[in-house]
Formats: sequence, C-alpha cells, structure tokens
Amino acid sequence: MDKEKIYIASCSFGKDSLAQIILAKIHNEPLDLILYCEIMFDNEISGETPEHIQFINEIAIPTIKKWGYPIKIVRADKTFKDIFYRKRIRGKNIGKIAGFPMIGKCEISSVLKVREIERFYKNNFNNKEIIEYIGIAIDEQKRLLRLDNKNKISLLAKYNYTEEMALNLCKEYNLLSPIYEFTNRSGCFFCPNSKKSELYHLRQNHNHLWQELLKLQAEPNKCSGNNFKLNKSLFDFEKEFLKMERNEV
Repeated sequence: MDKEKIYIASCSFGKDSLAQIILAKIHNEPLDLILYCEIMFDNEISGETPEHIQFINEIAIPTIKKWGYPIKIVRADKTFKDIFYRKRIRGKNIGKIAGFPMIGKCEISSVLKVREIERFYKNNFNNKEIIEYIGIAIDEQKRLLRLDNKNKISLLAKYNYTEEMALNLCKEYNLLSPIYEFTNRSGCFFCPNSKKSELYHLRQNHNHLWQELLKLQAEPNKCSGNNFKLNKSLFDFEKEFLKMERNEV
C-alpha cells in the first residue's frame, strides 16, 4: 500500500524559496506545509541578518498565512555559539574549539539545519511520503543535478524560472527581502561565505553583531585558526574598513 504523500516547501524566505511558494499558489501545486528552520546565533539572537528576520516575521509569514498555507518554524536545541565553542575530542585537533565553519564544509548547516529538519520529518511524518520543494532556479544547473531524489522537486525549474525571474516575481508580490538591497544572497550573518560588502553592512548597520564576531575572532585555540575566510581574519576586514573610511584605499 502506497504511503500518503505530503508536500512540504523548505523555505529560507530568500527570493528562490519564496518564489516557489508563489508559483505553487499561482499554479495550484499541492502544498501542505511551509517549513522554516531558523539557526540561532545564541539563545537570544537570530542567525539571520536583522533586516531579514524582521522581513520574515512582519511581512513574509503574515502574507503566506493569509494565503492559507500553514508554516512551521523549527530550531535546534543548540546554537552557533554552542558549535563554535565545542571542543574536539578526536583527530588532530583534540582539545581545540571548533571555531568558525569552513567554507564548503559548514558544520553549522549540517548540525543546526539539515539534521533538525530530518528530525522534524521523522517525528511528524515518518509514516508518510514527503515530497519536498527545494528553491533552485533553472540557471543553477549544478545544484539541480544534485536533486536526483524523486522526492525533491524544484518548482522554479518546473516553470523555467531563473534567479532573476524569481527575484522579480517576489517583487511583484511584495515579498522580496530587503537583504537584496546590499547582497545577492541570503545566509547567516556569521557565514564565512559572506561577501565583503555584507560584512561592511553588518559593521555599519548592526555594529553590536560585528563586535560579537570580533570577540569570537579573538578566541584562542580554534580549529579554524585565525582565519574567518580566504586566509583572512575579521580583524583584517576591520582594518580594511577603517582604511576605507579614511579614504586610504
């Protein structure tokens, strides 16, 4: 006997994942639940940039609920700081704290997001077949090729939507996060994939969070060493930003 199917949209509230929800609405695609996994910086502070989490709570979620779609927010019982300060108990880095995640090997995403979503599915839909909508645009072919599971579907690809088209669709429905005013990606404010412009925005507009990151950068005995990204520390970026402000570069 076939299992009952349940259709779930994994949503970060970035342009691609929101665009696929809009497409589901336009084309009457089956959609039973929208799932958002929020990574926390610590017990009080979201890992999202402040503009994005405000957009999520004040605009995106209320709009989607008006459309009649249920939304579930899940959070791991651990935070970024918990992972950052976790001591290695095996391997060549025994005794060191994890520090900042490595680009391409993000322990934060795997532990605090992927694992939490898998746990949610197992605890709530273990007897159902989950069809998961993943927001990957038609012009992201490498990512699309990884969707080799019949239970993972991109509605953007189905309806031939590029990333630019997804952004414009979100604009049309007043569902475009303000983060796209200063970056072309969504992600945690402490992510090593952050561009220089994103880090500068954080420093200029949310300096309390920038100072939190500098405190973490100063921690000794990290597996990540003194680097934040690309052989550069956050102190290196701080020096660059100061020079920019003094018109020295």
